[in-house]
Parts: sequence; C-alpha cells; structure tokens
Amino acid sequence: MLTNWLSRATRGIFVLAVLSAATYFFLFFNSNNAELDKRWAESDENNTETIDHEAWQVLLDDYLVTDTDSGVNLFDYEGLLDDDRQQLDDYVDELVSQDPLSFNKLEQKAYWINLYNAATVQLILDNYPVASITTLGESVTDFGPWNEIAVTVNDIDLSLNDIEHRIIRPLYNDYRIHFAVNCASIGCPNLAETAFVSEQLDQQLDDAAAEYLTHPRGINVQGDNLQLSTLFKWYAADFGNNLSEVLVTLGKHTSPQVTDALQNFDGSPDYAYDWSLNGYCSVDDECGE
Repeated sequence: MLTNWLSRATRGIFVLAVLSAATYFFLFFNSNNAELDKRWAESDENNTETIDHEAWQVLLDDYLVTDTDSGVNLFDYEGLLDDDRQQLDDYVDELVSQDPLSFNKLEQKAYWINLYNAATVQLILDNYPVASITTLGESVTDFGPWNEIAVTVNDIDLSLNDIEHRIIRPLYNDYRIHFAVNCASIGCPNLAETAFVSEQLDQQLDDAAAEYLTHPRGINVQGDNLQLSTLFKWYAADFGNNLSEVLVTLGKHTSPQVTDALQNFDGSPDYAYDWSLNGYCSVDDECGE
C-alpha cells in the first residue's frame, strides 16, 4: 500500500512539474511575440529636440556598481532606498509626462530603453527585498511582473512587455535591443553605466552587445561544448532564421577566438540563465532584511 501511495505521489509530482513547465512556456513565450501597437508608430522626424536623461545618469553614477569580480553590473537598490528614491520617481514621472510621438524615432528609441530600465528599478524597489524578479506577479500563474502595468504614457497604460514587445522590438527590428533592456537579473545583459542617448545610441548598443557576448554568461566555449544565454533561445528569431545564422550574428560582437569557435561549431548548444537579482548592498546590517 505504501509503495502504491508513493507511486501515485511520484506521478502527481511529475504531472505538477509538467503542468508548471507548460504554464511557464505558455505565459512567457507567448508574451515575447513582437507585434507593433500601431498607436506608437508615429514620429516627428523634423524634430531635433532631445530628451534630458541626466537624472538617470546621476542615479547610475551613484548606485550602479561596475567594478565587480564577476563582471556583472550590480545595482544598489538598498542604498537608493536608504537615501531617497524620489529622485528615481521624479525621473520616471518626467519621462512619462513627455509625448514620445512628438520626437524623431531615434530619440524615441533611447527614450523607451531608458524608461524600461528605470521602471524595472522602480518595480524592484516597490518589492524589495526580493531574491528574483521572477517571484513578482499579481497571481501565482504569472512568471514575473512583465505583464503588469508599469507606467502610463499618453494616457495609455503600459507593461514592461508592452514597451519591449509591442513597441521597441517591432518598431526598430534591432536585435541589439536585447543587450540594452535590463531585467534586474544576473543572467541579463548589464544595466548600462551610461544613459542611452540618441546621438550616441548606435555605438552604445554595439558596446552593450560586446560587453555581454564577451562574458561567459552570454557565450561560454569550452572545447567542443558551447553554452549560450537562454536569451538566444527565447528570441532566436530576432538573431537569425536558424542556429547557424544566430551564431553568425553573435560572432559580430565577440572576440576573434570565440567568433571562430561559433563559425566552426557543429552541434546543439546548451542554454543557461541566472534569474538571481542583480543587487548590491552598501548599507551595513540592513541588506536583505
């Protein structure tokens, strides 16, 4: 009888695991489809005005730790909370008070990236301490908070998924976007130490790609074995039509040795991603409490 009970329990655990995995893939991957919300397709290409991101730069200078042993930029959420988060909230309020459609597309591109990253920091602060952004969400079926309303622009409520998958990705068709938007996790490309600005944006995106793809969490070659960030599995179509094309794209932004290894790779890569919070704590005896 005990054996039968254990057998049923094992089957139940297995079924639960399968259902949980299916729920994750359904919710996460379906939300990653890029389809333009046409309300954000307009721009004024004659407008040469720029949006001021200096307040975001000050926050990055004060709370982003870039000289880590791991090579991963960490954000001092606790330190910002201990000081005064109002400066972050004021910056986001200033951004959402703008009408992005009144600017040219390049200025909009920098606007949306910075807004996404600042809103993500806000979200972590709202829930701090937290071990991983994936634990946040309005219901137990949510994998993270990406479908929750994060900001309101032009009287339109937007989630982080809306900004990334309904605006930035389909509007610009630029795979380098994935190296710019930060998901507050160790496995994610770094939160950039400089605010994105239109006049430097192309170089900034190239730099962000190179920074991630020369780090083992982006690409890790060990002999004949290749491990890639799961980012390139979730969004493979943004980088190429098949694995070979994806590897060619990635090879444009990494070292010559790794580029050669990618070109000569013949097999199936492994994928990995670390969802741990990209947090750093400078406040003695308070971190994690």
